[in-house]
This record gives sequence, structure tokens and C-alpha cells, in this order.
Amino acid sequence: MQPVSASPSTVAPPQGSGCPVAHGPAGTAAGGCPIDHGARPAVQRSRADQLVWRLLRIEERPTGVSDAAVYKSFRRSMLISALRCTLTYVIFPFVLPMASFAAGVGPVLGIIIGVIAMTCDVFTIRRFFQADHRFRWPVSLVALGIMSLLAVLLVQDIVHVVS
Repeated sequence: MQPVSASPSTVAPPQGSGCPVAHGPAGTAAGGCPIDHGARPAVQRSRADQLVWRLLRIEERPTGVSDAAVYKSFRRSMLISALRCTLTYVIFPFVLPMASFAAGVGPVLGIIIGVIAMTCDVFTIRRFFQADHRFRWPVSLVALGIMSLLAVLLVQDIVHVVS
């Protein structure tokens, strides 16, 4: 689209807006532009989405949060969960028995890492919903599945520490 011819008192519309209305200084509309160029479009959410938003106390997506940040959050929480599973099933059963001084360390570390992993999973779900990401429901199901498995391990570790 070609810029609107500007008189000394008007300038072309904001870059990328495609607005046909001539704008004055600082992006104000000379003729009263009906479009708010700074506003984000309203998102229509299902009742289920609204329920999750209320449950997780999610506010509107802040400006500057990209899809890359959403994926980074997801990767981080999955890596922490993977670390917890690796420690629980690979490292602790083989390494800790060799070190007699570290007999009760495994369950305590499992509790700490499990709580951190579950917290990261909750933040991942929040971030995906806050971004209105198209894969928010499948990712949430994966995260909830991992959280369920972590909850079982957490209960086992707590029982082991208490007994």
C-alpha cells in the first residue's frame, strides 16, 4: 500500500498498520481514525479456557511474550522432569548404594526435584494458556500426565523419608 500523501500537518499511517486514514503527529489520526492501532484483538475463549484462566489466575498475555518464550518454558519444565526421572531410576538405584554415607539422600533429593518439576509444569501450562497457543490443551494433558507420575514418586519419597 502506498503512503497517504501528506500535507505539512499529516504523516503516513503507522508502519504495518495498513490504515487508510491520514495520521497526524505521533500517530494521532488527523480525521479521527476509528482503529486503535495499539490495541490487541479481543480473543474469544471457550468456557473450558475461561475456567483454566480462573483456576490458574492467568492475566492477559503481556506484550513482548513470544511463542519462543512459551516453547522455552515448556522445554525447561520437561528437562527438569526428565532430570528427576533420570535421578530416580538411573542414578539413585546404582550410585547411592555404593556410597553408604548417602543412604537417605535419594528420597530427599527426589522430593526437592519433584516439587520443582511440578511447579515448572504448572508455569508451562499457565504460559501456554496465557499465549492462547493452539497446542495449549495437548501440552496441558502431557504436563498433567507428567505431574501425575511425579506425584506418585513424590508420595513414595515422602513415605520413605517418614518411615
